[in-house]
Amino acid sequence: MHKIILASQSPRRKQLMELAELQFDIIIADVDETNPPGMQGDLVPEYLAKKKAAAIEEQVHDAIIVAADTVVLLDHEILGKPKDEADAINILTKLSGRKHEVVTGVCMQQGQKQISFSTVTEVYFRPLTSEQIKHYVSNYKPYDKAGAYAIQEWIGMIGIEKINGDYYNVMGLPIGEVVKVLKREFTNQ
Repeated sequence: MHKIILASQSPRRKQLMELAELQFDIIIADVDETNPPGMQGDLVPEYLAKKKAAAIEEQVHDAIIVAADTVVLLDHEILGKPKDEADAINILTKLSGRKHEVVTGVCMQQGQKQISFSTVTEVYFRPLTSEQIKHYVSNYKPYDKAGAYAIQEWIGMIGIEKINGDYYNVMGLPIGEVVKVLKREFTNQ
């Protein structure tokens, strides 16, 4: 297989790629992560993943680029990364006792060949107390996480009632699908 480049600075995506025993290097895509006005929230992650892959493709040739972007949608509204502690508390308060969707868009590109897809996972939060929310934000500082939480951390363990879909998608990369597409589309295996 050709060299793989992960176009992400996410420690969770790096960890998932390592756990899948993929050999890769990291090059961070420096792109404007704003989406066109009026774009549906569930289309944003794949759009941004394509932008990231294209930016890396300009720098490297012949490598297989894996780029991804994740959003949390509540009632079709994107809940991004929190700006500060108050914003994180506000986001988690909105998610408390509700179902939301986590959408990860993935783009894999090698030269002119580009495969992209989105994976959606429904996440159901139990009602959270304000003490639980404040404890999580204070101790885990989820400022680099879409939706202000990480499923694999304390808040996920105590707060998530159930999910419908891919657990690893909620972590930021549907790694099983990534591996399947890599093998099917980018190797002769």
